Amino acid sequence: MSPTNRTVVVTGIGATTPLGGDSASTWEGLLAGRSGVKPLEGERFAELPVRIAALAAVDPNEVLPRPLARKLDRSAQFAIIAAREAWADAGYTAAAGEDGAIAPERLGTVIASGIGGVTTLLDQYDVLKEKGVRRVSPHTVPMLMPNGPSANVGLEINAQAGVHTPVSACASGAEAIGYAVEMIRNGRADVVVAGGTEAAIHPLPIAAFANMMAMSKNNENPEQASRPYDKARDGFVLGEGAGVVVLESAEHAAARGARVYCEVLGQGLSADSHHIAQPEPTGRGVAAAVQNLLDNTGLDPAELVHLNAHATSTPQGDTAELKALRKVLGDDLDHIAISATKSMTGHLLGGAGGIETVATVLALYNRLAPPTINLDDIDEDIDADIVRGEPRKLPADGPISAINNSFGFGGHNVTLAFRSV
Repeated sequence: MSPTNRTVVVTGIGATTPLGGDSASTWEGLLAGRSGVKPLEGERFAELPVRIAALAAVDPNEVLPRPLARKLDRSAQFAIIAAREAWADAGYTAAAGEDGAIAPERLGTVIASGIGGVTTLLDQYDVLKEKGVRRVSPHTVPMLMPNGPSANVGLEINAQAGVHTPVSACASGAEAIGYAVEMIRNGRADVVVAGGTEAAIHPLPIAAFANMMAMSKNNENPEQASRPYDKARDGFVLGEGAGVVVLESAEHAAARGARVYCEVLGQGLSADSHHIAQPEPTGRGVAAAVQNLLDNTGLDPAELVHLNAHATSTPQGDTAELKALRKVLGDDLDHIAISATKSMTGHLLGGAGGIETVATVLALYNRLAPPTINLDDIDEDIDADIVRGEPRKLPADGPISAINNSFGFGGHNVTLAFRSV
Protein backbone atom coordinates (compact mmCIF):
# COMPACT_ATOMS: atom_id res chain seq x y z
CA MET A 1 0.00 0.00 0.00
CA SER A 2 1.40 3.40 -0.97
CA PRO A 3 2.17 5.92 1.77
CA THR A 4 -0.43 8.31 0.35
CA ASN A 5 -3.24 5.76 0.72
CA ARG A 6 -2.57 4.38 4.18
CA THR A 7 -5.49 3.53 6.44
CA VAL A 8 -5.58 5.68 9.59
CA VAL A 9 -7.02 4.39 12.85
CA VAL A 10 -7.67 5.72 16.35
CA THR A 11 -5.72 3.82 19.01
CA GLY A 12 -5.99 6.16 22.01
CA ILE A 13 -8.35 8.76 23.46
CA GLY A 14 -8.04 11.32 26.23
CA ALA A 15 -10.14 14.18 27.55
CA THR A 16 -10.67 16.60 30.38
CA THR A 17 -13.98 18.41 30.12
CA PRO A 18 -16.81 20.03 32.07
CA LEU A 19 -18.23 16.53 32.59
CA GLY A 20 -15.11 14.79 33.90
CA GLY A 21 -11.37 14.78 34.24
CA ASP A 22 -10.84 11.95 31.76
CA SER A 23 -12.53 10.30 28.78
CA ALA A 24 -14.35 7.65 30.84
CA SER A 25 -16.05 10.13 33.17
CA THR A 26 -16.81 12.43 30.24
CA TRP A 27 -18.45 9.58 28.34
CA GLU A 28 -20.40 8.57 31.43
CA GLY A 29 -21.64 12.15 31.79
CA LEU A 30 -22.68 12.32 28.14
CA LEU A 31 -24.68 9.10 28.36
CA ALA A 32 -26.30 10.26 31.60
CA GLY A 33 -27.35 13.55 30.00
CA ARG A 34 -25.62 15.59 32.66
CA SER A 35 -24.99 19.31 32.20
CA GLY A 36 -21.58 20.73 33.04
CA VAL A 37 -22.80 24.35 33.03
CA LYS A 38 -22.63 26.21 36.34
CA PRO A 39 -22.80 29.77 37.70
CA LEU A 40 -19.56 31.74 37.58
CA GLU A 41 -18.55 32.74 41.07
CA GLY A 42 -16.41 35.70 42.08
CA GLU A 43 -16.53 39.46 41.97
CA ARG A 44 -14.95 39.79 38.54
CA PHE A 45 -17.93 38.04 36.90
CA ALA A 46 -20.62 39.75 38.97
CA GLU A 47 -21.40 42.60 36.57
CA LEU A 48 -21.25 40.60 33.34
CA PRO A 49 -24.42 40.04 31.30
CA VAL A 50 -23.43 36.34 31.15
CA ARG A 51 -22.54 34.74 34.47
CA ILE A 52 -22.55 31.04 33.55
CA ALA A 53 -20.01 28.73 31.90
CA ALA A 54 -19.01 25.09 31.63
CA LEU A 55 -15.86 25.00 33.75
CA ALA A 56 -13.64 21.93 33.72
CA ALA A 57 -14.88 19.32 36.19
CA VAL A 58 -11.33 18.78 37.47
CA ASP A 59 -9.04 21.78 37.79
CA PRO A 60 -5.71 21.05 36.03
CA ASN A 61 -3.79 22.42 38.99
CA GLU A 62 -5.11 19.46 40.99
CA VAL A 63 -3.56 17.05 38.48
CA LEU A 64 -0.27 18.57 37.32
CA PRO A 65 2.77 19.21 39.53
CA ARG A 66 2.96 22.87 40.49
CA PRO A 67 6.39 23.52 38.88
CA LEU A 68 4.99 22.33 35.55
CA ALA A 69 1.55 23.94 35.86
CA ARG A 70 2.95 27.41 36.58
CA LYS A 71 4.82 27.39 33.25
CA LEU A 72 1.76 26.48 31.20
CA ASP A 73 -1.29 28.43 30.17
CA ARG A 74 -4.52 26.74 31.24
CA SER A 75 -5.13 25.65 27.63
CA ALA A 76 -1.78 23.85 27.57
CA GLN A 77 -2.50 22.29 30.96
CA PHE A 78 -5.66 20.75 29.58
CA ALA A 79 -3.84 19.55 26.46
CA ILE A 80 -1.10 17.85 28.49
CA ILE A 81 -3.64 16.05 30.68
CA ALA A 82 -5.72 14.81 27.73
CA ALA A 83 -2.64 13.87 25.69
CA ARG A 84 -1.14 11.88 28.57
CA GLU A 85 -4.35 9.88 28.88
CA ALA A 86 -4.56 9.27 25.13
CA TRP A 87 -0.87 8.28 24.91
CA ALA A 88 -1.24 5.75 27.73
CA ASP A 89 -4.57 4.53 26.36
CA ALA A 90 -2.87 3.78 23.05
CA GLY A 91 -0.43 1.52 24.92
CA TYR A 92 2.62 3.75 24.92
CA THR A 93 4.60 3.75 28.14
CA ALA A 94 7.35 6.26 27.42
CA ALA A 95 8.36 9.07 25.10
CA ALA A 96 9.31 8.22 21.53
CA GLY A 97 12.76 6.67 21.30
CA GLU A 98 12.75 5.45 24.90
CA ASP A 99 10.88 2.16 24.65
CA GLY A 100 11.37 1.23 21.00
CA ALA A 101 7.66 1.46 20.16
CA ILE A 102 7.99 4.51 17.89
CA ALA A 103 10.92 6.45 16.48
CA PRO A 104 10.82 10.19 17.31
CA GLU A 105 11.07 11.18 13.66
CA ARG A 106 7.92 9.14 12.92
CA LEU A 107 5.81 10.85 15.60
CA GLY A 108 4.00 14.19 15.36
CA THR A 109 1.54 16.34 17.24
CA VAL A 110 -1.25 18.57 15.95
CA ILE A 111 -3.13 20.22 18.80
CA ALA A 112 -5.15 23.34 18.14
CA SER A 113 -6.60 26.22 20.09
CA GLY A 114 -8.95 28.80 18.66
CA ILE A 115 -7.73 31.62 20.92
CA GLY A 116 -4.48 30.44 22.49
CA GLY A 117 -3.21 31.62 25.85
CA VAL A 118 -5.71 34.42 26.27
CA THR A 119 -5.99 34.12 30.06
CA THR A 120 -2.20 34.35 30.38
CA LEU A 121 -2.14 37.45 28.17
CA LEU A 122 -4.90 39.22 30.07
CA ASP A 123 -3.71 38.21 33.53
CA GLN A 124 -0.13 39.22 32.87
CA TYR A 125 -1.28 42.58 31.53
CA ASP A 126 -3.05 43.08 34.85
CA VAL A 127 0.21 42.18 36.62
CA LEU A 128 2.07 44.74 34.51
CA LYS A 129 -0.41 47.50 35.35
CA GLU A 130 -0.81 46.70 39.03
CA LYS A 131 2.64 45.42 40.07
CA GLY A 132 5.09 46.68 37.47
CA VAL A 133 7.42 45.38 34.79
CA ARG A 134 9.60 43.21 37.02
CA ARG A 135 6.64 41.09 38.16
CA VAL A 136 5.64 39.97 34.66
CA SER A 137 6.34 36.24 34.32
CA PRO A 138 9.31 35.32 32.09
CA HIS A 139 7.17 32.40 30.90
CA THR A 140 4.51 34.72 29.45
CA VAL A 141 5.40 34.48 25.76
CA PRO A 142 5.65 30.65 25.59
CA MET A 143 2.45 30.47 27.61
CA LEU A 144 0.37 32.79 25.42
CA MET A 145 1.49 31.32 22.07
CA PRO A 146 -1.39 29.47 20.33
CA ASN A 147 1.07 26.70 19.45
CA GLY A 148 2.06 26.31 23.11
CA PRO A 149 -0.23 23.31 23.81
CA SER A 150 0.98 21.36 20.77
CA ALA A 151 4.60 22.29 21.43
CA ASN A 152 4.46 21.19 25.05
CA VAL A 153 2.83 17.87 24.18
CA GLY A 154 5.44 17.39 21.46
CA LEU A 155 8.23 18.04 23.93
CA GLU A 156 6.80 15.57 26.41
CA ILE A 157 6.52 12.67 23.95
CA ASN A 158 9.58 13.64 21.85
CA ALA A 159 7.67 14.20 18.62
CA GLN A 160 10.00 15.12 15.76
CA ALA A 161 7.94 14.49 12.60
CA GLY A 162 6.26 17.86 13.06
CA VAL A 163 4.43 19.86 15.71
CA HIS A 164 1.56 21.92 14.33
CA THR A 165 -1.29 24.22 15.36
CA PRO A 166 -3.96 25.08 12.80
CA VAL A 167 -6.10 28.00 13.96
CA SER A 168 -9.59 28.24 12.49
CA ALA A 169 -11.67 29.49 15.42
CA CYS A 170 -14.21 26.88 16.56
CA ALA A 171 -13.18 24.50 13.77
CA SER A 172 -9.57 24.38 15.01
CA GLY A 173 -9.70 21.06 16.89
CA ALA A 174 -11.35 19.24 14.00
CA GLU A 175 -8.94 20.75 11.49
CA ALA A 176 -6.05 19.59 13.67
CA ILE A 177 -7.30 16.01 13.49
CA GLY A 178 -7.78 16.24 9.74
CA TYR A 179 -4.25 17.61 9.35
CA ALA A 180 -2.92 14.73 11.45
CA VAL A 181 -4.63 12.24 9.16
CA GLU A 182 -2.89 13.79 6.17
CA MET A 183 0.49 13.61 7.94
CA ILE A 184 0.07 9.86 8.24
CA ARG A 185 -1.35 9.39 4.75
CA ASN A 186 1.44 11.32 3.06
CA GLY A 187 4.05 9.24 4.86
CA ARG A 188 5.48 11.97 7.09
CA ALA A 189 4.50 10.22 10.31
CA ASP A 190 3.28 6.85 11.55
CA VAL A 191 1.66 8.18 14.73
CA VAL A 192 0.21 11.63 15.46
CA VAL A 193 -1.28 12.92 18.72
CA ALA A 194 -4.04 15.32 17.70
CA GLY A 195 -6.96 17.29 19.08
CA GLY A 196 -8.09 20.61 20.46
CA THR A 197 -7.98 22.58 23.68
CA GLU A 198 -9.37 25.85 24.99
CA ALA A 199 -9.40 27.88 28.20
CA ALA A 200 -11.03 31.28 27.68
CA ILE A 201 -13.39 31.62 30.63
CA HIS A 202 -12.38 35.15 31.53
CA PRO A 203 -14.46 38.36 31.86
CA LEU A 204 -13.16 39.94 28.65
CA PRO A 205 -13.96 37.11 26.19
CA ILE A 206 -17.30 36.55 27.91
CA ALA A 207 -18.21 40.25 27.70
CA ALA A 208 -17.15 40.36 24.06
CA PHE A 209 -19.15 37.28 23.06
CA ALA A 210 -22.14 38.54 25.05
CA ASN A 211 -22.06 41.91 23.30
CA MET A 212 -22.11 40.07 19.97
CA MET A 213 -25.37 38.48 21.15
CA ALA A 214 -23.78 35.07 20.67
CA MET A 215 -24.13 33.70 24.20
CA SER A 216 -27.06 32.54 26.29
CA LYS A 217 -28.00 34.93 29.08
CA ASN A 218 -30.05 32.34 30.97
CA ASN A 219 -28.13 32.98 34.18
CA GLU A 220 -31.02 31.80 36.37
CA ASN A 221 -31.03 28.27 34.91
CA PRO A 222 -27.44 27.44 33.94
CA GLU A 223 -27.97 23.71 33.41
CA GLN A 224 -30.78 24.46 30.94
CA ALA A 225 -29.00 27.29 29.13
CA SER A 226 -27.40 25.28 26.32
CA ARG A 227 -30.36 23.96 24.35
CA PRO A 228 -29.59 23.13 20.70
CA TYR A 229 -32.61 22.86 18.39
CA ASP A 230 -35.03 24.12 21.05
CA LYS A 231 -37.30 27.05 20.21
CA ALA A 232 -36.05 28.86 23.33
CA ARG A 233 -32.35 28.63 22.46
CA ASP A 234 -30.62 31.99 22.78
CA GLY A 235 -26.93 31.33 22.21
CA PHE A 236 -24.03 29.15 23.25
CA VAL A 237 -22.48 28.60 26.67
CA LEU A 238 -18.70 28.90 26.90
CA GLY A 239 -16.84 25.75 28.01
CA GLU A 240 -13.24 24.73 28.59
CA GLY A 241 -11.11 21.60 28.40
CA ALA A 242 -9.43 19.39 25.82
CA GLY A 243 -9.98 16.29 23.73
CA VAL A 244 -7.09 14.37 22.18
CA VAL A 245 -6.78 11.22 20.06
CA VAL A 246 -3.82 9.11 19.02
CA LEU A 247 -3.96 8.48 15.28
CA GLU A 248 -1.86 5.75 13.73
CA SER A 249 -1.37 4.03 10.42
CA ALA A 250 -3.23 0.72 10.46
CA GLU A 251 -0.07 -1.24 9.67
CA HIS A 252 1.86 0.39 12.52
CA ALA A 253 -0.97 -0.33 14.95
CA ALA A 254 -1.22 -3.94 13.80
CA ALA A 255 2.53 -4.49 14.07
CA ARG A 256 2.48 -3.62 17.76
CA GLY A 257 -0.86 -5.32 18.49
CA ALA A 258 -2.66 -2.11 19.43
CA ARG A 259 -6.36 -1.96 20.26
CA VAL A 260 -8.20 0.00 17.55
CA TYR A 261 -11.28 2.10 18.30
CA CYS A 262 -12.23 2.89 14.72
CA GLU A 263 -10.92 3.97 11.32
CA VAL A 264 -10.66 7.64 10.34
CA LEU A 265 -12.02 7.92 6.82
CA GLY A 266 -10.96 11.51 6.24
CA GLN A 267 -12.09 15.11 6.26
CA GLY A 268 -14.10 17.58 4.22
CA LEU A 269 -13.21 21.28 4.12
CA SER A 270 -14.74 24.48 2.81
CA ALA A 271 -15.09 28.20 3.54
CA ASP A 272 -18.29 30.25 3.52
CA SER A 273 -16.88 33.58 2.28
CA HIS A 274 -19.98 35.14 3.78
CA HIS A 275 -19.30 36.96 7.08
CA ILE A 276 -16.57 37.08 9.72
CA ALA A 277 -18.92 35.84 12.45
CA GLN A 278 -22.37 34.96 11.07
CA PRO A 279 -23.05 31.54 9.49
CA GLU A 280 -24.13 31.50 5.86
CA PRO A 281 -27.91 31.08 6.36
CA THR A 282 -28.56 28.53 3.61
CA GLY A 283 -25.74 26.25 4.77
CA ARG A 284 -23.99 26.51 1.40
CA GLY A 285 -20.48 26.27 2.86
CA VAL A 286 -21.37 23.44 5.21
CA ALA A 287 -22.91 21.52 2.32
CA ALA A 288 -19.71 22.01 0.32
CA ALA A 289 -17.62 20.59 3.18
CA VAL A 290 -19.86 17.52 3.52
CA GLN A 291 -19.79 16.96 -0.24
CA ASN A 292 -16.01 17.35 -0.19
CA LEU A 293 -15.89 14.68 2.51
CA LEU A 294 -17.98 12.26 0.47
CA ASP A 295 -15.92 12.90 -2.65
CA ASN A 296 -12.60 12.47 -0.82
CA THR A 297 -13.49 9.34 1.12
CA GLY A 298 -15.97 7.49 -1.05
CA LEU A 299 -18.21 7.23 2.00
CA ASP A 300 -21.66 5.86 1.18
CA PRO A 301 -24.29 8.00 2.95
CA ALA A 302 -26.37 4.86 3.43
CA GLU A 303 -23.70 3.68 5.87
CA LEU A 304 -23.97 6.79 8.06
CA VAL A 305 -25.79 6.17 11.32
CA HIS A 306 -24.58 8.93 13.64
CA LEU A 307 -23.66 12.61 13.62
CA ASN A 308 -22.11 14.64 16.41
CA ALA A 309 -23.40 17.99 15.24
CA HIS A 310 -21.76 21.39 15.64
CA ALA A 311 -25.09 22.62 17.08
CA THR A 312 -23.95 25.40 19.38
CA SER A 313 -27.48 26.46 20.41
CA THR A 314 -27.60 29.61 18.29
CA PRO A 315 -30.88 30.28 16.46
CA GLN A 316 -29.36 30.61 13.00
CA GLY A 317 -26.48 28.16 13.16
CA ASP A 318 -28.41 25.09 14.30
CA THR A 319 -30.85 25.22 11.42
CA ALA A 320 -28.25 26.12 8.77
CA GLU A 321 -26.23 23.00 9.59
CA LEU A 322 -29.23 20.69 9.16
CA LYS A 323 -30.34 22.41 5.96
CA ALA A 324 -26.88 21.73 4.54
CA LEU A 325 -26.96 18.09 5.56
CA ARG A 326 -30.39 17.62 4.02
CA LYS A 327 -29.18 19.22 0.79
CA VAL A 328 -26.25 16.81 0.45
CA LEU A 329 -27.56 13.64 2.07
CA GLY A 330 -31.22 13.84 1.07
CA ASP A 331 -33.31 11.03 2.55
CA ASP A 332 -30.18 9.44 4.05
CA LEU A 333 -30.31 12.10 6.75
CA ASP A 334 -33.41 10.35 8.12
CA HIS A 335 -31.45 7.30 9.36
CA ILE A 336 -28.74 9.32 11.11
CA ALA A 337 -29.04 9.62 14.89
CA ILE A 338 -27.94 13.17 15.72
CA SER A 339 -26.38 14.14 19.04
CA ALA A 340 -25.64 17.72 20.10
CA THR A 341 -23.22 17.18 22.97
CA LYS A 342 -22.65 20.92 23.46
CA SER A 343 -25.97 20.81 25.29
CA MET A 344 -23.94 19.21 28.11
CA THR A 345 -20.36 20.41 27.69
CA GLY A 346 -21.00 23.91 26.45
CA HIS A 347 -18.96 25.18 23.51
CA LEU A 348 -15.21 24.65 23.87
CA LEU A 349 -14.41 26.81 20.82
CA GLY A 350 -11.11 25.42 19.45
CA GLY A 351 -11.38 22.46 21.80
CA ALA A 352 -14.84 21.45 20.56
CA GLY A 353 -13.62 19.36 17.63
CA GLY A 354 -11.30 17.49 19.99
CA ILE A 355 -13.80 16.44 22.62
CA GLU A 356 -16.53 15.84 20.05
CA THR A 357 -14.20 13.58 18.10
CA VAL A 358 -13.63 11.61 21.32
CA ALA A 359 -17.41 11.41 21.75
CA THR A 360 -17.89 10.29 18.13
CA VAL A 361 -15.20 7.63 18.42
CA LEU A 362 -16.76 6.28 21.60
CA ALA A 363 -20.24 6.33 20.04
CA LEU A 364 -18.99 4.09 17.22
CA TYR A 365 -16.93 1.88 19.52
CA ASN A 366 -19.83 1.34 21.93
CA ARG A 367 -22.51 1.62 19.22
CA LEU A 368 -24.37 4.09 21.36
CA ALA A 369 -25.28 7.73 20.62
CA PRO A 370 -25.50 10.22 23.52
CA PRO A 371 -28.70 12.22 24.00
CA THR A 372 -29.23 15.92 23.39
CA ILE A 373 -30.52 17.52 26.58
CA ASN A 374 -32.72 20.57 27.20
CA LEU A 375 -34.68 19.92 24.02
CA ASP A 376 -38.18 20.54 25.38
CA ASP A 377 -39.85 22.24 22.41
CA ILE A 378 -38.13 21.38 19.14
CA ASP A 379 -37.93 24.10 16.50
CA GLU A 380 -40.31 23.34 13.62
CA ASP A 381 -37.43 24.00 11.18
CA ILE A 382 -35.50 21.01 12.58
CA ASP A 383 -36.11 18.28 10.02
CA ALA A 384 -33.92 15.47 11.39
CA ASP A 385 -33.72 12.65 13.94
CA ILE A 386 -32.35 14.21 17.15
CA VAL A 387 -31.44 11.80 19.94
CA ARG A 388 -33.40 12.94 22.99
CA GLY A 389 -33.99 11.71 26.52
CA GLU A 390 -31.96 8.50 26.52
CA PRO A 391 -28.88 7.27 24.64
CA ARG A 392 -29.73 5.64 21.32
CA LYS A 393 -28.44 2.19 20.38
CA LEU A 394 -26.72 2.18 17.00
CA PRO A 395 -26.87 -0.85 14.67
CA ALA A 396 -25.18 -3.80 16.37
CA ASP A 397 -24.01 -5.61 13.25
CA GLY A 398 -21.85 -4.69 10.31
CA PRO A 399 -19.75 -1.60 9.57
CA ILE A 400 -21.24 1.72 10.59
CA SER A 401 -19.97 5.25 10.08
CA ALA A 402 -20.34 8.60 11.79
CA ILE A 403 -19.40 12.20 11.10
CA ASN A 404 -18.43 15.09 13.35
CA ASN A 405 -19.01 18.68 12.23
CA SER A 406 -17.11 21.77 13.38
CA PHE A 407 -17.55 25.31 12.07
CA GLY A 408 -15.81 28.52 13.07
CA PHE A 409 -15.89 32.31 12.86
CA GLY A 410 -14.38 33.33 9.55
CA GLY A 411 -16.52 30.79 7.71
CA HIS A 412 -14.36 27.72 8.39
CA ASN A 413 -16.13 24.38 7.85
CA VAL A 414 -14.61 21.01 8.77
CA THR A 415 -16.32 17.64 8.83
CA LEU A 416 -14.61 14.40 9.88
CA ALA A 417 -15.74 10.86 9.11
CA PHE A 418 -15.10 7.65 11.08
CA ARG A 419 -15.96 3.98 10.51
CA SER A 420 -16.28 1.10 12.95
CA VAL A 421 -13.82 -1.80 12.78
